[in-house]
Amino acid sequence: VPAYFNDAQRQATKDAGQIAGLEVLRIINEPTAAALAYGLEKDDGKTIAVYDLGGGTFDISVLEIGDGVFEVKSTNGDTFLGGEDFDSTIVEYLADEFHKKENMDLRTDKLALQRLKEA
Repeated sequence: VPAYFNDAQRQATKDAGQIAGLEVLRIINEPTAAALAYGLEKDDGKTIAVYDLGGGTFDISVLEIGDGVFEVKSTNGDTFLGGEDFDSTIVEYLADEFHKKENMDLRTDKLALQRLKEA
């Protein structure tokens, strides 16, 4: 599940799995699942950070891996930080810079703004 899920959302996910006829043993965060997959073949002791920077979210887990043991040290997520947020910030910056240099606000032209987003 996403790292930002609260206890009620985790329980609802578990319940949905059971309704579907699955035996749900444990609910884990997405970046933790990725870290587990990464560490399956690793024997050496390491501390790793695995993050998921999605379209609208950012999730991260920090794990210690060693001797076949995976210990989640920390996990968290932010539902208001992701790829879309970076895209919007870059578009705003570029529109501001263009306005300073050309004295034209691209935000008033929907087609120009869309082209800037796609670039």
